[in-house]
Amino acid sequence: MGCLFVLLAAAFPRVAAILYWLVEPARWSRAFDGSWLWPLLGIIVLPITTIVWVIVSPNGVTGLDFLWLGIAVFVDAGSSARAARR
Repeated sequence: MGCLFVLLAAAFPRVAAILYWLVEPARWSRAFDGSWLWPLLGIIVLPITTIVWVIVSPNGVTGLDFLWLGIAVFVDAGSSARAARR
């Protein structure tokens, strides 16, 4: 399951996020305090950042977690800029 998730996350971040939400709904609920609106908006606008948030936030965001979130925002912004340029 781990390798499949990594491949999907690299090729299809929105599909990977939706599958991850379906497989681990409790983790997503903890990450977003039970809301469904923020994860949905995150998947639409910043899918990689949303996935990283779900991974790092249940234990609290501290230390290197901010670095991972920053990298995820940078990757999402880069992919959006590349798509806009096309």
